[in-house]
Amino acid sequence: MDNLMLNNKIYLEGRIVSELQFSHEMYGEGFYTFNLEVPRLSDAKDILSVTVSERLIGGMELKEGSDVIVEGQLRSYNKFVDGSNRLILSVFARNVEFCIEKSKNPNQIFLDGYICKMPVYRTTPFGREIADMLLAVNRSYNKSDYIPTIAWGRNSRFCQGLEVGDNIRVWGRLQSREYEKKISDTESIKKVAYEVSISKMERVTKDSNNEETTEEVIMEKNEE
Repeated sequence: MDNLMLNNKIYLEGRIVSELQFSHEMYGEGFYTFNLEVPRLSDAKDILSVTVSERLIGGMELKEGSDVIVEGQLRSYNKFVDGSNRLILSVFARNVEFCIEKSKNPNQIFLDGYICKMPVYRTTPFGREIADMLLAVNRSYNKSDYIPTIAWGRNSRFCQGLEVGDNIRVWGRLQSREYEKKISDTESIKKVAYEVSISKMERVTKDSNNEETTEEVIMEKNEE
């Protein structure tokens, strides 16, 4: 398998909560999108966007309420919305099948990428330590996906020692998060952000012989 297929992997189990909508066509192949509701360990659920080829789901009757397994990659692209460019994240499906038996971990992602902005470390009003980190993950044809990630606790402190260009591997889950954006003194609108919540991470370094070593593998329970 192409190495660039191994540095970005996601596995989801969930329920389709929207109709399939036509997205675009490329080289005569049609692509559709739908929203997938994925449960967390808590009572919360993540609503995630999935893009799938018509060829991949030919013969499958996918509809609202269907329980499915989606395997693929997390992709990013820029979209001009409300007068500005926005980074849009979507799961690009490489395999879709009906989910017969649910597992204990319905939301798993692995990324091997490079830091492209200095991590931002902060604490919440409740004293929770957080670090925001943007990873560039290489894709075929000299493209990259830019994936926002968030680290907690010890992982967030570890991020303080990272620099732009560092090679980082992360394990975690893809989450959706609602927030309110203020548009005037009296008005605000609800928006949804998508990010990878990190549970484990490591920095990858190479010696003069191009042999790989890793350091500071850390396990941290991510926020539910």
